[in-house]
Amino acid sequence: MENIKGEPKVTWVSYLALFIVVIMFSGVFANSGGIWKALDFSQLNGQFGKIPFEKGFNFKGIGGSGARDGFMMAITLTPAVILALGIVSVCEGFGGLLAANRLMSPLFRPLLGIPGICGLAFIASLQSTDTGAGMTKELFDNDFITDEERSIFCQLQLSAGATITNYFGSGAAFFPFLAVPIGIPLLLVFVMKIFGANVMRFVIHWDLKRLAGI
Repeated sequence: MENIKGEPKVTWVSYLALFIVVIMFSGVFANSGGIWKALDFSQLNGQFGKIPFEKGFNFKGIGGSGARDGFMMAITLTPAVILALGIVSVCEGFGGLLAANRLMSPLFRPLLGIPGICGLAFIASLQSTDTGAGMTKELFDNDFITDEERSIFCQLQLSAGATITNYFGSGAAFFPFLAVPIGIPLLLVFVMKIFGANVMRFVIHWDLKRLAGI
């Protein structure tokens, strides 16, 4: 589907595909049951089974070290990355990434200096750093973003990676000691993520000007 100018056409199907994928990566249905589980990425990703004679153990075991333990860790990350890239590929086929670019560019361009097509990868990175990294690589490899935009986007993700998962997971232990609503620290995290990305944006802009002799 292309318009008169030769650019891919964005239809209501594109926006619907984008909406469904955003819901899947957002974690809205993380604790749902029944058919609604199909709308949550973490539940679709599932978990490995346990070794029956050692309660609580999975195939990775405990006490590993070195390259071998790292290899086993990589195996546990692979399903999530492959599943995420598959979902994004389907979304792209329906024009969902182009819809994301149209919707989010007015926000992402002035705020971060990156195209709105990064929005889906950003949402995914809030749950999983590995998923966000894999999707970012796909964006760069397919020429959706430049090397400079990739650096800015990586900085945005690197700061407080997997924000939602870690904040409401590991960070939940500190909630009883907070003197402010739990939303305030989370908001500060997002503000600092944006600040860090703009520091990278400034450094890249300054370096490019220096190389150009301006």
